[in-house]
Amino acid sequence: MEPEDRVRELGDASVPFRFDTHALIFSEDAVGLEARLHAELNDRRLNKVNLRREFFHATPAEVRGLLQKIAGQHLLEYRDTAEALEWRQSAGATEPA
Repeated sequence: MEPEDRVRELGDASVPFRFDTHALIFSEDAVGLEARLHAELNDRRLNKVNLRREFFHATPAEVRGLLQKIAGQHLLEYRDTAEALEWRQSAGATEPA
C-alpha cells in the first residue's frame, strides 16, 4: 500500500478532518515501529478507556525526536508544519446567518 493511501484510509468519517503526513519512514516492521511509538507515548494517551482509539497529545517536534530515537536513519522525511487545508478553511469559515 502506498503511504498516502493509508493516510486517506485512516482519515475516514470518524475524524473531523483528513490527516496530514508529517513523516515518512522506511521500516521492515511497521507494526513493531508503531507499537514502540505508542508505548513511548502511552502516558499521553487521550482515551485511557478504549485503547483502540490511538490518539496522543504530543507536539510534532516531540514525535520527531521519538521517531529519530526509534527509527534512526530510516526517518526519510519530516515536516513540522501541517498543511491542514480542511482545518484552516474551516477555521476561516463564518457561521451561516
